Amino acid sequence: MTARKRSFPPVVGPRPRILILGSLPGEASLRLGQYYGHPQNKFWELLGAALGENLRALPYARRLSRLKARGAALWDVVGSARRRGSLDSSIRDERHNPVLALIARTRVRAVFFNGRKAADSYRRGGGTFPAGVAFATLPSSSPANASIPWARKAAAWRAVAAQLAPV
Repeated sequence: MTARKRSFPPVVGPRPRILILGSLPGEASLRLGQYYGHPQNKFWELLGAALGENLRALPYARRLSRLKARGAALWDVVGSARRRGSLDSSIRDERHNPVLALIARTRVRAVFFNGRKAADSYRRGGGTFPAGVAFATLPSSSPANASIPWARKAAAWRAVAAQLAPV
């Protein structure tokens, strides 16, 4: 049987305005102990383009500091699951993180799902949002989501910048 894989703790600063939710870290990310650690995953490039910062060029700890400083929190919908490999379509027996509790504790105003799998998984787990919390599903930053052109992904990810604090 495939071993259970676990997500990382949330990345949360003192006053997050938004929460970006992925599905579950892939093999490369788990090996590195870093969100979006696979070099072909475009998360850091997409978010950096939206914020006008070259996040990929920064050391990982500095990337996380920049997110917190801008008012972004980062986590995964799936707290643990069985999955062979890194594809979201291979996630089985998922157990969800307590996302609503994090939203209530931090007073996040907007949630962005990094891809349809994260959004679908959240809804399938009975996830709802408190009144006043906006949410949107962004094109996945995963290298497996190559059918959507970069320009279209980057345009969609610019919605994140509108919710965040200026530099």
